[in-house]
Amino acid sequence: MANTKSAKKRIRSNEHKRLRNQMYKSRVKTMIKKAEQAIFSGSPSEEALREAVRTIDKAAVKGILHKNNAARRKSRLMQKFNVATRPTT
Repeated sequence: MANTKSAKKRIRSNEHKRLRNQMYKSRVKTMIKKAEQAIFSGSPSEEALREAVRTIDKAAVKGILHKNNAARRKSRLMQKFNVATRPTT
């Protein structure tokens, strides 16, 4: 257990940051799921995709997701969307 005053403060601040990060990560996962459900439901929704990308970007800006991780998630989501909206010939 921490002995110094500064170490105790770090424990408190780390817990606060962990809870905040957990909230954002959960929100990102939820938005990705909603976007994927919209894509695979047969009628892809651009609005759900836009909301998911916006949420991923916000998490990356805040440092919760690494920028490359955010880019990879957005890319995979866009690939799924593009395959679903591709006209069949």
